[in-house]
Amino acid sequence: MPSFVAEIAAASPEVTASYYARKLAFETDCWDVHASLAAGHRDFVLLDVRSPAHYSTSHVPGAINLPHGKITTHRMSEWPADTLFVVYCAGPHCNGTDKAALRLARLGLQVKVMIGGMTGWADEGFAFEGSPASADA
Repeated sequence: MPSFVAEIAAASPEVTASYYARKLAFETDCWDVHASLAAGHRDFVLLDVRSPAHYSTSHVPGAINLPHGKITTHRMSEWPADTLFVVYCAGPHCNGTDKAALRLARLGLQVKVMIGGMTGWADEGFAFEGSPASADA
C-alpha cells in the first residue's frame, strides 16, 4: 500500500516542467527582487499596493506606493506600455497583490507578484525603509 504522498502518482517531468515555467511567469520572490535591486537591475517597477498609511510606516526600499484601487489607465500611462510591474502587499494572508495583478493585466500591462510580500521580505532578513515617495503625491 503506497504512502499518502505516493497514493496519487506524480506528474511526468514534462508536465512538471511546464507547470513551473508557467508559475514563474506569474511570480517572483523577495530574494530575486532584493538581489536585482542590489545589483542595480531596475528592469521592473516595484509597487507596494497597500494603503499609504501602511506604506509610510514601512516598505521595501525602492517601492512606489500605489494602492490597488488606484491602478487606473490614466495613472499607469506614466510608464511605457512594456513596463514590467512587480506588486506586493502585506503577505500571504493578503489578496491585494492579486487585485493589483488583475487590474494591471486587464489594462494590458505585464505584472508579476512578489510572493511573500512584506512578511516574506522580513523572513529573508532584508531591511525596510520609511517613506517619502508615495505615488499619490
